[in-house]
Amino acid sequence: MDTQLRTAVLAAAAILTSALASGPTITALASQDSAAAGGQSDLAVTVYNSSLALVRDVREFALPSGESDLRFVDIAATVNPATVHFRSLTDPARVAVLEQNYEYDLLEPEKLLRKYVGREVTLVRTGVENGTTKREEVKATLVSLNNGPIWKIGNEYVTGLGSDHLRFPELPSNLYSRPTLVWKLLNRGGPRHRIEASYLAGGLSWQSDYVLTVGRDDASAGLDGWVTLTNESGTAFRDATLQFVAGDLNRVQPAARKQMLEMMADARGAAPAMAQEAFAEYHLYTLGRRSTIENQQTKQLALLSGSGVPVEKRYVVDGQAFYYRNRQSPGRPLKDKVQVYYRFRNDAQSGLGAPMPAGILRVYQADAKGGLQFVGEDRIDHTPKDETIDVKIGSAFDVVCERNQTDFEKISELVYEMEYAVTLRNHKTTPVTVRVNEPIGGTWKMLRSSHAWEKTAAWAAQFTVPVAADGTAVLAYRVRVTY
Repeated sequence: MDTQLRTAVLAAAAILTSALASGPTITALASQDSAAAGGQSDLAVTVYNSSLALVRDVREFALPSGESDLRFVDIAATVNPATVHFRSLTDPARVAVLEQNYEYDLLEPEKLLRKYVGREVTLVRTGVENGTTKREEVKATLVSLNNGPIWKIGNEYVTGLGSDHLRFPELPSNLYSRPTLVWKLLNRGGPRHRIEASYLAGGLSWQSDYVLTVGRDDASAGLDGWVTLTNESGTAFRDATLQFVAGDLNRVQPAARKQMLEMMADARGAAPAMAQEAFAEYHLYTLGRRSTIENQQTKQLALLSGSGVPVEKRYVVDGQAFYYRNRQSPGRPLKDKVQVYYRFRNDAQSGLGAPMPAGILRVYQADAKGGLQFVGEDRIDHTPKDETIDVKIGSAFDVVCERNQTDFEKISELVYEMEYAVTLRNHKTTPVTVRVNEPIGGTWKMLRSSHAWEKTAAWAAQFTVPVAADGTAVLAYRVRVTY
């Protein structure tokens, strides 16, 4: 073995790792991909709120006459090949698709090495000797790549041979730098065509996020709505027309997969609301400008905005289905949470009136020093215009509810009378009104009540109970029930 080769063999320490980390030197790839990308003239992405998007990509290509292969790169790695639609916008009747292939065997250093088993490559190593950088090149045939490379150099087989990088004479035709659609076309038309490719892809999703900023008086609020868009499709969509479809789309459910999100939000400057229109049984929202969605990015886009929205703060107690006795401490009253809601109406009179897609609504309110504080959040459903929205922010700290059954009497066979006392204590410096929802089973009749009430359902009554500031109110009622 000559001195140059022996030096290369003995100096190898990184084995395959250093070669894979540096990667092979790849030539002519940029020009190939440029030709495959074509000249993009339009790109539109419609995203559904079910991890699905429709991509419409229009590019210009030079097509030879007769049969040829057309490579279409920079598509979503999550494309569903069965949904691809191809057509020539220039001359659709004269360009036919004979065959379609989705190539996703992507170019990686290890895959490239495996494609070169039995072929010759160049191992390149650089080093410094006496202050001078030396470059050594060794021609070697890759014999095997099972648990490490085995090289044939001259008449010898060598293992453990490392290098700074590898050089390959060419790229295998069946490895692609990016996910690629390949069509075998029959062109009977002219030499240039505008080609439209449409397809469905996963990994793109959106949801609505809302911020309700409530005034100190609990009487009015500002509302901002955002589209939170996440792209995990494996490719970026640059300078695209964006549309969003809100609604419950019926789909055959794919296997669930874990989603990892990287939160990267756009600056929240003032922006016009998106244009929206009724579309089939859904609502379609269109961003009024083009935007770029990078891969592995989450961004937020302004959806709607309203100010001076009238709100009502509501205190609600929901009675327990089996509240007739306290199993843990007989004779002691039961504790019920006093839930707190903000209610507003999605109508033009309130400064809103646009359909609101389902999402999370977060509530903020200013403290005594004017700083905004987060006070709770709730999920809202798809809400058409002119509907009422109730947002639960939590449970009251200073309003306490206790419930006790004060009487139980059997009147006759299957007929009973029951009496209850619901005590509400308000430790706030302002009065509150609590709505008490009571479940009542069987066929029932209200005999008496200390407060106004209404029958809200077949087995429920709601009482309206005002409670003074730093005061107490007791709701007492008696019902006759037939089982």
